[in-house]
Amino acid sequence: MKTLILGAGRVGSAMAIDLAKDAQFHVRVVDRDVQRLKRLEESHGIAVERVDFSLPSTVSRVIQSADLVINAVPGFLGFRMLKTVLEAGKNVVDIAFFPEDPFELDELAKQAGVTAIVDCGVAPGMSNLLIGHVSGLLDETKSAAVYVGGLPTNREGLFEYRAVFSPIDVIEEYVRPARFVRNGELVVMEALTDLEVLHFPGVGDLEAFNSDGLRTLAHTIDAPNMIEKTLRYPGHVNQMKLLRDMGLFSADPIELDDGTSVRPLDLTTELMFPLWQLQEGERDLTVMRVEISGTKDGKELDYTYDLLDYFDDSTGTTSMARTTGYTATMAARMMVAGLFTQPGVHPPEFVGRNPECVDFMLAGLKQRNIVYHETIAER
Repeated sequence: MKTLILGAGRVGSAMAIDLAKDAQFHVRVVDRDVQRLKRLEESHGIAVERVDFSLPSTVSRVIQSADLVINAVPGFLGFRMLKTVLEAGKNVVDIAFFPEDPFELDELAKQAGVTAIVDCGVAPGMSNLLIGHVSGLLDETKSAAVYVGGLPTNREGLFEYRAVFSPIDVIEEYVRPARFVRNGELVVMEALTDLEVLHFPGVGDLEAFNSDGLRTLAHTIDAPNMIEKTLRYPGHVNQMKLLRDMGLFSADPIELDDGTSVRPLDLTTELMFPLWQLQEGERDLTVMRVEISGTKDGKELDYTYDLLDYFDDSTGTTSMARTTGYTATMAARMMVAGLFTQPGVHPPEFVGRNPECVDFMLAGLKQRNIVYHETIAER
């Protein structure tokens, strides 16, 4: 299976290494960053090619020889890249988490006769799959909540945070309006709102705030109350609010006294991103809790899935790269195995309707020491 990975960041590289260990995949990775590609080629013998994603004709060319594509570019490029892949008639697993509606490309995928699994990471991703799975088991789904965060294991440094995926996409979590469902109505609020403090065994108290991770679930799951919140160490939210409210996350240019123009976001990223990099010897963790409540045969049931995952010292792979990337690589294996092949655009909650697919995904992740602990309680 000739598999092309678009993007060689932390997650893209982790996916490439995972699939390259599997004899059924021949992996090639493209990116504009020569150093990232060089590391994959020299350390793991993976085929690479430098590609500028801003050149559609070049992207179309490299896609042509692939049987399967994994889209791991930053969110602002994601929708256009997915469209290009579908136009080329290729099956695709997508973790770009772009802001546009993926169902706008559903008809294109169906016309091409190809399958696209979108938002296929940890959250959105496995969170969606589990909610879709449990909703299929229940007679009525009443609520669903997702709490998720990728954090450094040591609370050191500015903001007590490290960006364990694309930093520009981290900032999106602080500025993109959060959509959720309350009493059967779609509600839109600013990110970083509705702050609450929750306790997670093994981690401690964390801040939870509104972010736009519910995504397709707001339209595909029939439940009157659904929400997704991002988790950070206490104090982080007020720091990010201050930067946002000062306009430092704005992409609108401002003119300086000397007549030059600058986007505040560009300055912020230049200053902040180096501070957010995992330093040598630093480790990260991923914590997630998914809660689904509803009724089955007249009984009130609460399903809870807990995940606590850590940096893999044996491979040097961050937890966020593992939990996000291996979800996508297991989805790729699932497609190759013929377990999920319906043409069209499918978020993970659609995959979750198939128990065989759920078992396949959970088993594959467990083999990689990523374990979702299920608890079912009757009220």
